[in-house]
Amino acid sequence: MKYCSISEAAAKLHIPESTIRYYEKKGLLPLIERNEAGRRLFSEDQMALLEAVICLKNTHMPISGIKQYMDWIMEGDSTLELRLDMMKKHKQEVLAEITLMTDSLVGIDFKINRYTNRLKHGEEVRK
Repeated sequence: MKYCSISEAAAKLHIPESTIRYYEKKGLLPLIERNEAGRRLFSEDQMALLEAVICLKNTHMPISGIKQYMDWIMEGDSTLELRLDMMKKHKQEVLAEITLMTDSLVGIDFKINRYTNRLKHGEEVRK
């Protein structure tokens, strides 16, 4: 089995090593192996778990939710329905946030156009 170091894992996933250490400290990366010198080693399976943690974190799942998800993974297939339900709910939350951001972007574009037009025509820019 091929392993990579924490620095290699961080580089592959474009995150700082300190973030990986933090995730491990919070219990989000179970079963991280270590070499004789105590350095973390990441197998392909552990990299996949780390990618899942990053995905969930990037979509604003709280650490407590990610921890619960990882605990269920460690419990095995008996938690598949729980994990599926969690992912469905999280997807709906992400979609709602995307909608909010998209709607908010309309207001930002309005301001950009307004200021651009006023500057182009030499008018005083008001808020």
